[in-house]
Amino acid sequence: MKDKREKRLEKEFARQIYELLSTRIKNPNITEMFSISGVRVTSDLEEAYVYVSVFSTNKDLADRTFKAIVESAPQVRKLLSQQMRIRTVPRINFLLDGSMEYGAKIDQIISGFTYGDNNDGE
Repeated sequence: MKDKREKRLEKEFARQIYELLSTRIKNPNITEMFSISGVRVTSDLEEAYVYVSVFSTNKDLADRTFKAIVESAPQVRKLLSQQMRIRTVPRINFLLDGSMEYGAKIDQIISGFTYGDNNDGE
């Protein structure tokens, strides 16, 4: 079970990382809208797993944006070390959050069902 400090750090990392990526990191390949859907840090604070959702109708642009975010991990870590008051900043590992696509797929499956039997004479 995570303690209060880890949970607080995860929330702060999510907020700071989003702000850095959207305002301070100047990568021309980050063209699509994205969000940080969650952060999980290890108990020793060596690693931080940052879940990113990229919102785009063009898969190629979404992939390019995510790749640019992944490549910016060292810059993000350096900027975090300058902004946050913690002894060590964990290594940043960006992971693609597929929950939006999964939810859309489930929604599509559910919408294909018909409810009730229309041939029961009611």
